[in-house]
Amino acid sequence: MTKKMWKVISPIEKKDGTVAYWARLGNAHSNRDDSINVYLDTLPTNGKIQLRELTEEDLRERSDRRASYTSRLPQSSTATLPASAQEPIPF
Repeated sequence: MTKKMWKVISPIEKKDGTVAYWARLGNAHSNRDDSINVYLDTLPTNGKIQLRELTEEDLRERSDRRASYTSRLPQSSTATLPASAQEPIPF
């Protein structure tokens, strides 16, 4: 069974009432019983949210973003610290 994933978005409207763009608010995942858990990073000011199933392109972009994050990590967490910072502080 493949777990379905959605993006949670909200329309951001211009003052004339037309939609300017869609803001990403969070994500959602399906459960075994077909219920959906929604995780919001921010709340919409207009009270409108929409769930859209993630596309292959969305998943590819997400994978690329995650790969770029791991390439920015230092090789060793202590390699960037000075020697004095690596030693424990006696209390």
